[in-house]
Order: sequence, then C-alpha cells, then structure tokens
Amino acid sequence: MSDRDRLARLRLIRSENIGPVTYYQLLARFGSPEAALDALPDLARRGGGRAPRIAPAGAAEKELAMVERLGARHLFLGLAPYPAILAELEDAPPVLIVKGHAALFDKPAVALVGARNASAAAIRFSRALATGLSDAGLVVVSGLARGIDGAAHQGALGGGTIAVIAGGIDVSYPPEHAELQAAIGEQGLLVAEQPPGVEPQARHFPRRNRIISGLSLGVVVVEAAMRSGSLITARLAAEQGREVMAVPGSPLDPRAQGCNQLIRDGATLIQSAEDVIESLNPFAVRPASAPEAPYSASASVEAGEADRMTVIALLGPTAAPVDEIIRLAGLAPAIVQTVLLELELGGRLERHAGGRVSLI
Repeated sequence: MSDRDRLARLRLIRSENIGPVTYYQLLARFGSPEAALDALPDLARRGGGRAPRIAPAGAAEKELAMVERLGARHLFLGLAPYPAILAELEDAPPVLIVKGHAALFDKPAVALVGARNASAAAIRFSRALATGLSDAGLVVVSGLARGIDGAAHQGALGGGTIAVIAGGIDVSYPPEHAELQAAIGEQGLLVAEQPPGVEPQARHFPRRNRIISGLSLGVVVVEAAMRSGSLITARLAAEQGREVMAVPGSPLDPRAQGCNQLIRDGATLIQSAEDVIESLNPFAVRPASAPEAPYSASASVEAGEADRMTVIALLGPTAAPVDEIIRLAGLAPAIVQTVLLELELGGRLERHAGGRVSLI
C-alpha cells in the first residue's frame, strides 16, 4: 500500500459520521478512499444533513508519524496482515493499531473475561486457566481490565496474549496495569481501535468488547454479575457465531450470577483448559491473515426523492433491522443501502449491533 493510499484510508476512517459499515460501503461504491472522500459532501447533502467534517491530511499524517514513533503500526481492513477472523464481522474495525508480535494473529485464540472486582479464587483460577490454554498453543485475548482480565494476561504472558484496549495504544488504563501493558507490548500484542492519546470513555468499551470476541474462536466468562460488560462480550460473541463458555460459581455470590445464567441459557460449562479445547476444536485449519481485497468501484446506484421518503418513513428512534426495512420498502436493496448511507453521512442515522439502524 502506498503512503498516499494509507493516508487517504486513515482520513476516511477518522472523518465524522464514518463508522465501520459506512467505511466499507464507501470503498465498495467508489473504489478508492480518495474518491470516497471527494463524494462525502454530496452524499451528506442528499441525506438532508450538513457535510461531515473530513479529517485533515495533516492530522492523519501526524497520527501515522506518532504511531511509528511508538513502535506500533496501522493494519487496514482488506489488506494483510489484518486478521481474517476479525475481518469476517460486518462491523470489523476499518483500522487497528497494533504493537508487539502480530504473528499471534496466526494462532487460534480464546477470550477470557470477567469481573473487575473478582474474588481471589476466581483470579487464581483465571490465571491458571490462561496458563493451561497458553501451554496448549492457544492465544489468550482479554481487555486488560482489573480483576479477571489482568489475571488472564498474566497467566498467558509467557506463551502469548493479546490485550485489546479501549483507548489509545499509548494510554495505560487502568493506571496500575501500566507495567503489564508494557510487558504485553514487548512479549505479546497490544491492539487498539482509537488513535494514540485517546483516553478511554464509556462508549469505547462495547466497541473494544466486539474486537475481543471477534478475534477469538470463543469467549470464556469466569465471574460476572447480571449487568456487566462481560455479559455484553458474551452476547456479542453469540451474535458473531463464537462459542460462549462460562465457569459456574456459588449462587450466593452476586459475581457468579451472570455466569450461572449463561450456563442456564446454553453456554458450555467450563472447569479446565481441557474443557475449553474440547468445546472449540481450535486447531482446525483456518486462514490467519485476511486476503488482500482491492476495491473496485461498483455501479453507481442513485436514490430518488420518493425512495428516500419511503425509507425514512420506515425509520424511527427505535432500532430496526436493515433487512426488515428493505422488505417493507419494496425497493432494491442497493437503493435502501444508498439512502441509509446518505442519512448516516448527514448525521441523521445511527447504526447498532446486529445490522439495525435508527433515526437520530
């Protein structure tokens, strides 16, 4: 990839109202990031909104230089060595910033997540489970949070672990994991979707969680309350077609209620590394890096004003599946997708997990 193409891709990703689905659709429609950037103002106008703020070339150049200074690099969707298992997702991150051993993407991986305020027994179990999985040749993926996540990384550090962080790759969060984060960057692999310098915010964690599950063949939840981020990761894993596994706990401990409920709902009960391996069949042959996917401009599909009104009338503040909107609109799928693209670029549409959209 040329420096010019890399810069244009990064500008497109960092521009306002450009999410993963929109990024992919723009490249598929216009054939190049530069052509997509040129088309943004007109598409937003058709969607009834103002033109989105396009990331300046200078800002993108600064980010590229900063990432290089940090000893990291950008991986772009559609270009090797972007991990193939993550590229399968509809909302795969258009860009990842990675630091460490990217060859870990070539190995089968399992996510290990759980409570931040975990019990001592659960932390001990998680560390031992991660070591057992690592010794068996699996990469352990987690989110570098307090509690279960930190124990999982520590247990697998010698054999290979991937930490997906919510903020920038140079931001240590939580602060007490600064040394662990640095060690993973040297011995394992750090992965971030946000640009350098970004402090993690609440909205970043669900986005991080989809990467944790997306990089993995399955997710093991060790300890989780009924309303916790770990259960969000488990739900995302199920939606992505990943195996969901859980470690049972005492019904008297609120931190175990989420895991026990997952098992009642059909998650595989896990008590050892052998249970995880038996559940996953992790060593089946799979592609490691996503194959090169050069984009070529597709035939332009224009939506008329009547088409826009038909689609808009079916939208509302409650998220609805895109497939259902296409069926009810009675229009060609390409026309409906064009209208949705225009609305999103105009700042009038929000995309949700599971292929759903709503009006803002």
